[in-house]
Amino acid sequence: MDSSWMGFKQEAIAQYQAQKQMADAALATVTDAHFFAHLREDGDNHTNSLAILVKHISGNFISRWTDFLTTDGEKPTRQRPAEFLHEADESRAQIMQRWEDGWRVLFAALESLQEEDFAKIVYIRGEAHSVVRAILRNLLHAAHHIGQIDLLASALRP
Repeated sequence: MDSSWMGFKQEAIAQYQAQKQMADAALATVTDAHFFAHLREDGDNHTNSLAILVKHISGNFISRWTDFLTTDGEKPTRQRPAEFLHEADESRAQIMQRWEDGWRVLFAALESLQEEDFAKIVYIRGEAHSVVRAILRNLLHAAHHIGQIDLLASALRP
C-alpha cells in the first residue's frame, strides 16, 4: 500500500481507537441507573441518555461499515428511530454488546481497506462519497456523540 494511504488508514484507525477508549472510560464510571438516565427528566425529547447515544453510535457503525464498499451506508434493515427509544426489555449488557459489535464491524472494515479502495466511491443515503470523505464523515459523527457521552457521564456520575 502506498505510504500516504497506509498513513491515512492507520491514523483513522488510531483516532477511532482513541474515541472508543474515551467513551469506554466514561461509560465505566456510571451506574446502570445513570446509563439510562436523561440529563433532563422533564419531557425534553432533545436530551439523550448514555444508553441511547450508545445505541445510536452502534446502529450507525453497523449500518455504515457492513459491506462498506459495496452497499449504501444506510441499510434498509437499520431501525434508526428505534435507536432513540429505550425499550423496557433492553439491558445495559445487551446495549453494550451491540456497542462492541459496532466497533468490531468498523475496525474490520477499516483494516480490510486496500490502496485501490481509496479510489472508489461509496454511498450514504444515496449520496456519493469518496472513501476518505465517508471515513471522515463517520469519524466526525462518532466524535461528536462520544463527546456527548463523555460530558453526560461526567454530569451524571455520583
